[in-house]
Amino acid sequence: MSKFLHIANGFKRVVFPNVCVCCGREHTEEQRQICSFCLRDRFEDGNPENKKVSSDSLLPEGIVVQHALWQFDKGGDLQNLLHQLKYERLTTVGCDLGRALGRRVQSHPGIMDLFNNHESVIVPVPLHYLKYRYRGFNQAFKLAQGFQEIWEEVPICKIDDIVRIKNTRSQTGFSLEKRLKNMSKAFRVKNKGLINNRLSVIIDDVFTTGATTFELADSLKKAGAGPVIILTVAQA
Repeated sequence: MSKFLHIANGFKRVVFPNVCVCCGREHTEEQRQICSFCLRDRFEDGNPENKKVSSDSLLPEGIVVQHALWQFDKGGDLQNLLHQLKYERLTTVGCDLGRALGRRVQSHPGIMDLFNNHESVIVPVPLHYLKYRYRGFNQAFKLAQGFQEIWEEVPICKIDDIVRIKNTRSQTGFSLEKRLKNMSKAFRVKNKGLINNRLSVIIDDVFTTGATTFELADSLKKAGAGPVIILTVAQA
């Protein structure tokens, strides 16, 4: 039987080779959509100096770190990857990116200190239930799943622990003031015991102005969370 499976798997790789969705090259890594080269060398580091803030934003009280894996490349390969994750249902891309983010923070001394000194919980930015029902998944949750493969001891919030109660419009093209108004009171923490005094690790795909993640962080702090960090794949 094992010999038969080996032959069958070899035949499968010939007929349906693993092809990187980023560069188009064949690779041998099972259950992955992005090759090791693209994950390691294709994109620009979003925070090469490991600063507490990778953007130009001023962090609200309670948010101690904001870190992005890579710089956003409008019209480039990274934007295409995030589009495939969000709109073309290539959810394995999310897990690949989440693992890359999880590995990257291991080389950020400030984030490592926080993980070492606090009990933590992973908080993927929630989707409103109507958007979830339409899309069928939450891209931030897929990122969080990949992240947790690296940080196995840190739990992820379940879908009904923290919910999005406001079905916000797309914020593309909005000013910061309009983004903040759009996101006001958008989240509710239903399971306060899960986040009580813990380090909340907010996970999302892109950090632009921070309106969404700042509002989520505010809801977490009001519900009793400890310090909050914001981790994203891209820094726009």
